[in-house]
Amino acid sequence: MSARSLMVMGTASDVGKSVIVTALCRAFARAGVRVAPFKSQNMSNNSAVCAGGGEIGRAQAVQAEACGLEPSIDMNPVLLKTESDMTCQVVIRGRARFRMGVNDYERYRTEAWPEIVSSYTNLAQEFELIVIEGAGGAAEINLRHRDLVNWKIAELADAAVILVADIDKGGVFASIVGTIELLAPEERRRVRGVLINKFRGDLTLLEPGLRFLEARTGIAILGVLRWQENLGLPQEDAAMLTGMPSRAGHKPLTIGVIHLPCISNYTDFQAFEDEPDVALHYLTDPGMAPRLDVLIIPGTKSTVADLKWLRTAGWEDLLARHRRGGGWVVGICGGYQMLGRRIVDTGGVESAVRETIGLGLLEVETTFETEKITDRIRATHLPTNLPISGYEIHSGRIAGIAESRALFRLTHRDTTAVNEFEGIRTDDGRVIGTSIHGVFDSAGFRRHFLDEVRISKGLAPLESSEPSDADANRTAAFDRIADALEDCVDLSRIAALAGISLKSATV
Repeated sequence: MSARSLMVMGTASDVGKSVIVTALCRAFARAGVRVAPFKSQNMSNNSAVCAGGGEIGRAQAVQAEACGLEPSIDMNPVLLKTESDMTCQVVIRGRARFRMGVNDYERYRTEAWPEIVSSYTNLAQEFELIVIEGAGGAAEINLRHRDLVNWKIAELADAAVILVADIDKGGVFASIVGTIELLAPEERRRVRGVLINKFRGDLTLLEPGLRFLEARTGIAILGVLRWQENLGLPQEDAAMLTGMPSRAGHKPLTIGVIHLPCISNYTDFQAFEDEPDVALHYLTDPGMAPRLDVLIIPGTKSTVADLKWLRTAGWEDLLARHRRGGGWVVGICGGYQMLGRRIVDTGGVESAVRETIGLGLLEVETTFETEKITDRIRATHLPTNLPISGYEIHSGRIAGIAESRALFRLTHRDTTAVNEFEGIRTDDGRVIGTSIHGVFDSAGFRRHFLDEVRISKGLAPLESSEPSDADANRTAAFDRIADALEDCVDLSRIAALAGISLKSATV
């Protein structure tokens, strides 16, 4: 292995590790460093598909894009996709291996660790710098003996560690000191600096605390990053949706996304947030739903269990009223499967329920099969001939798509030409379902869909210039967060911690 490494750990979950790794990746790439991201084990239902069909965590795909790279399964060799409080699907090097329960750790470790080592070695032979993301808190002392993502990786990579703390939550000084105090001596020696994240207010008021931290821990405070209201980046998982107040406001179009317990790939709808007249809400309680124009059932890691929850929570009744009132309904992947007549899982691929009656809004049926489909796709929207692109991640196979109601024609799976019907719509076009994630990132199709909704409400189509481009928006976001990082932190100093010089980086 030849690459240098830098590892970002946190005092806790959700302190901003993923964003800081993304910012570092972008900043180093702009400085001419051949840099790549790495996270050995990610636990998230928010995933992405690499070339060749491998599945990795969305955060690492975003970080790769910030580096100017195609995402690779080496960047996230292990992905754990939660199915319930006690089980998860284990994805190793892009492919689902097995379902893990609380007593399956030894099998998991035996299968996962060699692949983690192999993936890191592959990256280290290709790049100058690997920016590694840890998980959870750096001082999870009850899990240290099972660690495959924090200190064991720091040892494997011989990485300098930057500790990140979130001041917005309060208790930042105790979280930093407490974390460092709980580290083993060899772990503590790797911590070369601290970053304080999400600061609001007058920095001079914080300076006495910063001096105290350096004196108490002997570790340098590398910088204080200010709060950024709207990062414009896909998040690592749906944790940020829980308890988050809606910033949607009152706008001409209102879209509601049902926040299922096992929601996956909710970033499918991020592009709506950039539409000037769209209010986007993530909703758990139908009784609290505003008057909606579009109701979306998103993807899920547990289709049958989330369908049962949806019914118990009262969403089926709201869906029926919404449909009778002329509202639009969209199902993506698992949500598409729920909208059909029947879900069959005789092999217990996803659950122990052999057959489930669906919501019946679409004339299709789903059968679960052992082999998961993971493909990047290109397609044509049949009613308009508009091009779309996205990706598929699902074990359910949809049957019953009549050509007259088909929504898309698939033209490519990854790099292979195909000619297949995909997705379905009702005769009035107001209920649609598709297995394609990211379909609304295609600007032309998104604008067409929203204009149809606008017209159905008696509104004029939006007459602005070209619809916002999701790729361009992400590129701008990468530069924005890298600029914010470099405003607060000396990148040369960070590079020195990893043992590289920006002047000598290969361009």
